[in-house]
Amino acid sequence: MAKAPDVGDPAPDFTLPTDGGGEFSLAAHRGEPVVLYFYPKDNTPGCTKEAISFSSEIDAFRSAGISVVGISPDSASSHDKFKTKHDLSITLVADEDTKVCEAYGVWAEKSMYGRRFMGVERSTFLIDRDGVIARVWRKVKVPGHVDDVLEAARMMAT
Repeated sequence: MAKAPDVGDPAPDFTLPTDGGGEFSLAAHRGEPVVLYFYPKDNTPGCTKEAISFSSEIDAFRSAGISVVGISPDSASSHDKFKTKHDLSITLVADEDTKVCEAYGVWAEKSMYGRRFMGVERSTFLIDRDGVIARVWRKVKVPGHVDDVLEAARMMAT
């Protein structure tokens, strides 16, 4: 397995389908900071709280010129339902083959109730205007996380 990218490394580029039938390309966002947050699954408790938290602060991110993008292995149609159900205002990207999750080092072995399986390790990457990783949060705990990301993003955007 390749080394997971870290602060100072170029962010692995990708183009993937989004909710609403769109497409997100990281290269197309050069020149503006991007928050990429990886989450395990639509409509699960922690992932729902995290998505609602990012959505509730989307105006603050946008006013600082920062895009926020959530990525999971769920399909774009699953993302559509998730956004509608919880009135989310962030872009959700479908990484169904997990290649982007693997490129960012967040596709990892997990364990729950003694069962081992592969899944997404909740992580967030703040990418600067030049496409370089400026901050990384791994094994994210949802409470307070969005505030930390927003503060770091605002400092970088100024």
